[in-house]
Amino acid sequence: MKYAIAETKYVAEKAWFEDDKICLKLSDQKEIRFPIYLNERLRNASKEKAGNIEIICGGTGLHWPDLDEDLSVSGIMEGRYGRL
Repeated sequence: MKYAIAETKYVAEKAWFEDDKICLKLSDQKEIRFPIYLNERLRNASKEKAGNIEIICGGTGLHWPDLDEDLSVSGIMEGRYGRL
């Protein structure tokens, strides 16, 4: 399987929900945060559901099983946070 350089460059080691923001710690130790209001499903979710985050695809994606929502780490880095 082929990956874009950005897909393998940005790898999440940890993901969590804090202060109405999705927070990521990347493999290069950078921390990225974005407010949940930028994503329709996250914005309308309970705090428990917004905080139930799985790291998938070797750290290149995030999945919210309670919300059926997926975001790529490279997309987040590019400012793409899903549907508004």
